[in-house]
Amino acid sequence: MAARGVFITFEGGDGSGKSTQIQSVRDWFESRGREVIVTREPGGTELGTEIRRLVQNGPEDVDARTEALLYAADRAYHVATVIRPALERGAVVLGDRYIDSSLAYQGAARSLGVDEIASLSAWATRGLYPSLTFLLDLPPEVGARRRTDAPDRMERESMDFHERVRHQYLRLADAESERIVVIDAVGTIEEVFSEIRGVLVERFDGGVATIDEAVDGSAGSVTVAGAGADAPAEAPADAPAEAPADAPAEAPAETEDTAPEVASSEASTEEASPTDAPDTAGEETATDEAEPVLVDAPEATATRKHRAAKASRKGSTEKRSSRKPATMVGALGESQGALWDE
Repeated sequence: MAARGVFITFEGGDGSGKSTQIQSVRDWFESRGREVIVTREPGGTELGTEIRRLVQNGPEDVDARTEALLYAADRAYHVATVIRPALERGAVVLGDRYIDSSLAYQGAARSLGVDEIASLSAWATRGLYPSLTFLLDLPPEVGARRRTDAPDRMERESMDFHERVRHQYLRLADAESERIVVIDAVGTIEEVFSEIRGVLVERFDGGVATIDEAVDGSAGSVTVAGAGADAPAEAPADAPAEAPADAPAEAPAETEDTAPEVASSEASTEEASPTDAPDTAGEETATDEAEPVLVDAPEATATRKHRAAKASRKGSTEKRSSRKPATMVGALGESQGALWDE
C-alpha cells in the first residue's frame, strides 16, 4: 500500500532551534525511504517570502490586524500550493510554524483573540491541521541570548510580549496534549533531538502506527484510519469526531485508557489492524470541507513524561484534547542563529 502523507509542525519562540531540529527529523524520515518536504511560514513560497519580508522587516506601523491577515493570506496560499499537494502524493511535510504561531503571537500577544485568529486560520486552510506538533519550549531570555544577527520587527518586541507568546503556547499544549508534544529546548542540540526521536519512534516506527494512504475520494482530503484522539478539529459542531469502528464513541477521551492495550501488542505488527482504514476513510466523506492529516498512534511513554513536566511546571492537572471546530495549529518566522538557526 502506498505511503500516506504526514503533516508535522514545529513551534516555539525565537531561538528555540526549530530549523536545526527539523533537519534532523528530515534525515530520520528520509533514512526510512520517505519523501520529505521542509517548509516554513511565512516564506514557503515566492509569495510567502515577500510577505515575510514585509511583516518582519517592513514598516514599523503595520498594525496587529494587518499583520494577522498577512499571515493568513500566506498560509492559505502555502497550504493550497505546497502542503496539501505534498500530502496527497504521500510525502512527509515538516512545517516551521503553522496556525499555533498565529494563536500565540497575534491571538494572545497582540490581544486580537485566540478564538478569532483560530477561526480565520481554519477558514484560510480549509481546516487542514497537523497530526503532530513539537513545541520547543524555551524561556525568552535564553532565546534572545542565542540570537547572533540583528533582530527583526517581531524579535524587537518586549520581553513581556514574548512571555505572553510562551504562555499561550503552553496553554495550547495543555488543551491538545495528544497533538502537541512539549520538548525542553534548553539542552544541547543532541539532547533535544533525542527527545524528539523518541516520540517519532513510538508514533511512526514502533510497529503500531501505520503510514498507509487513505484519501477521501469525494473531498480529496488526506485522512487516517482510526484517528482516535486526533479526530479532525475542523469537523462541524453537530458532527461527532471520527473514531475507529471498534473504539468507543468518545474516542478522543478514551485514547489514554486504551493506549496500554495497544502498546502491549508492539511485538506483533499484525495487531495494529490496517483494515480499519477503509471504514474510517469512508466515514470521513461525511465531513464538510474537512481535510485533516492525522496519525493514529499509541500513547507514548515519552509524551506522558512531557505532560507530567508541564503539569508540574504549571501546577495543573493534565487535560485531554477538546478541540473546537476552528481551533489550534501556527505561522511566523524568526531569525537565523549560530547553531540554532531559529
